[in-house]
Amino acid sequence: MKLIRIYLLFLFALTNIVVTAQHENNTSAEAALKKLMDGNNRFVEFKQNHPHQNKARLEEIATSQKPFAIIVGCSDSRVPPEIIFDQGMGDLFIIRNAGNVVDDFAMASIEYAVEHLGVRLIVVLGHERCGAVDATIKGGELPGHLNRLTSEIEPAILSAKRVTGDLLTNVIYSNTKRITLQLNSSKELLKEFVEHKGLKVVSAYYDLDSGKVEVFD
Repeated sequence: MKLIRIYLLFLFALTNIVVTAQHENNTSAEAALKKLMDGNNRFVEFKQNHPHQNKARLEEIATSQKPFAIIVGCSDSRVPPEIIFDQGMGDLFIIRNAGNVVDDFAMASIEYAVEHLGVRLIVVLGHERCGAVDATIKGGELPGHLNRLTSEIEPAILSAKRVTGDLLTNVIYSNTKRITLQLNSSKELLKEFVEHKGLKVVSAYYDLDSGKVEVFD
């Protein structure tokens, strides 16, 4: 019986170590953003490091993960976050869907990474010539679940129409900024982390022609 108790205590201690390790993420929002932008500069210049893409990294992250940034991006096949930011396995916690919208399920994933994995940077990444945004602007009845998707993007059109310039580009910027504000003000969990625990949410725009990511207010 004594041996069983010792064994159980050992397992409990080991579990605590693993759980604690999941929370240990010392990368600040500022440092995380610099890593992303440095990686994007390498990508644009075709001088990628291709980090964390080997057997050693695979073994290192087999039992735990410590991503340093959350990317909320579009499903568009031309905008793969690990590639355009020159990162590798276990570096980024990524939520992707058409139009980079945030529903309850996406929000839950973001909250998990912030609260449980200790990530302190969220990048909402829109991109040039987004098809989901373009479909929303054109309007009309769409098949399947697409109308539900475009209804999430529609509010961005109103504010974009107040700005001169290309409507599609303006709506993409507006939609990205709107989602950033949504995350910053989410009262369930994220707002507390933004105000008191160093979480930062930023808006970004990816240029399909140059490969460059621009962070904007």
